[in-house]
Amino acid sequence: MSKKIVIIGGVAGGASAAARARRLDENAEIIVFERDSFISFANCGLPYHIGGEIAERSKLLVQTPESMKARFELDIRIRTEVINIDGAAKTVTARDLATGNEYQETYDALILSPGASPIRPPIPGIDSDAVFTLRNIPDMDRIIRQINIEAPKSAVVVGGGYIGIEMAEALIHRGIETTMVEMLPQIMASVDPEMATPLHQEMRRNGVRLKLSNALAKIEPNGEGLTLTLQNGETMQTDMVIMAIGVRPETKLAQMAGLEIGTTGGIKVDAQMKSSVADIYAVGDAIEVTDFVTQQPVLIPLAGPANRQGRIAAEVIFGRDSEYKHTQGTSICKVFDLTAANTGANEKQLKKLGLPFEKVYVHPQDHAGYYPGATPVSLKLLFNPEDGKLYGAQAIGAKGVDKRIDVMAVAIRAGLSVFDLEEQELCYAPPFGSAKDVINQAGFVAANVVRGDLELCHGSNVPDCTEDAYLVDVRNPAEIGVLGTIEEAKNIPLHELRNRLDELPKDRTIVVFCAVGLRGYVAYRLLQQHGFKVRNLAGGYKTYQMYERIGQ
Repeated sequence: MSKKIVIIGGVAGGASAAARARRLDENAEIIVFERDSFISFANCGLPYHIGGEIAERSKLLVQTPESMKARFELDIRIRTEVINIDGAAKTVTARDLATGNEYQETYDALILSPGASPIRPPIPGIDSDAVFTLRNIPDMDRIIRQINIEAPKSAVVVGGGYIGIEMAEALIHRGIETTMVEMLPQIMASVDPEMATPLHQEMRRNGVRLKLSNALAKIEPNGEGLTLTLQNGETMQTDMVIMAIGVRPETKLAQMAGLEIGTTGGIKVDAQMKSSVADIYAVGDAIEVTDFVTQQPVLIPLAGPANRQGRIAAEVIFGRDSEYKHTQGTSICKVFDLTAANTGANEKQLKKLGLPFEKVYVHPQDHAGYYPGATPVSLKLLFNPEDGKLYGAQAIGAKGVDKRIDVMAVAIRAGLSVFDLEEQELCYAPPFGSAKDVINQAGFVAANVVRGDLELCHGSNVPDCTEDAYLVDVRNPAEIGVLGTIEEAKNIPLHELRNRLDELPKDRTIVVFCAVGLRGYVAYRLLQQHGFKVRNLAGGYKTYQMYERIGQ
């Protein structure tokens, strides 16, 4: 006898589950309830339509209710909200939002894919008509209508996560003066603070005013727009506000049905997407997942994992032994002309959990420097200092960031170490890469640390990484004249170092540095073999400057 499957919610998780269920059983009865009018749309593309990069609204519609029904023979009921689940009776109560009629449907298996809703904190004035959030196509349409009809000259984006960054860029592209307010001292919290500093510079270079380490406290209509009051007492005038401070799992239905909620606030599921109530599965942004690296419960609302979870739920319903193998949080964001991406655990997470870790930085070109158009990629690699096991990676650059983080994501998933990164055989031709790729270079540096061939000093604690630090800048004087140096550092260019060893103290720890770490490493090896106590500044002066600009 064929199964009757009810799916609550479409988009990534629900639509994927429905399509996979049909491919597995042509005779199953599959009902999809969606309270919106859109069953499968590219919600990650919404800011880009607002900004004009995606010109046609229709391009965002991955599948329409009509196309999904025609292709998969699904019973799709849009503008219908499920208002109750009875897990014991295996029924749902649905309400047709057009007519108000309520009715019940039975199910053999139920898949919950309600997603997450934008957080709207209880700030006075937040219900103003000029305050918006962005979750779906109707939200997008409201923002575009406001821009086209009201022609705002200014806007404030509250929140510096992915949606906030993308919306700030979209508003700038529409010619709107834009300010971003972020409670943390950095935007894009998935990367570490020093890695966010180039993003701050890029945002400001493109006209976005950043107000970091601050939060919105009050919104007041003033007749000509809105007056915003920040927590530090500062006030500012604007024509519209985009709230982008994050999302919260939609768990109302799950709680009504008695499903267990995890410690993070998401629906608790096992590896087969099963909830605590028999024959009810949950997928997507509403669920709590396990972090692949730290093994901690987390909320990671990403489209890729949601699609895989929907597919797995459908397979388990039809008897397949499929399992979801945790979430790495691999993500990427366009920040005007830069790209920022990360995978695995960041330093903040590792510190919070008390896990031993080391970190290295490399800043090579995205392809061979002698081929035109090469641009730097800044990559941070986190790993276990004992065995070199990979924990996470972050990268910032104009080009080539995505492929490096994709390689790192696969390496972490495969349980590889820094030694494996040394051996990775990656594509090389001058327009595309280097004989020693960014990945290889990060592996070389990290492997040197684990083997004991290199001891580092980090920009976060220079010059105090040792009590007796003696700083030596091995760059050429011309570089220092343009870029500056660390206060109290002695300049001995690398090519002169062997002949000037008598200028260095043997009773102190020499901390050597260059632009990005390579010449510093050569100097480190030279000095160590001449009997000096020595450390190399990780990532060189470039990384040091990134630390110096944290919070700016």
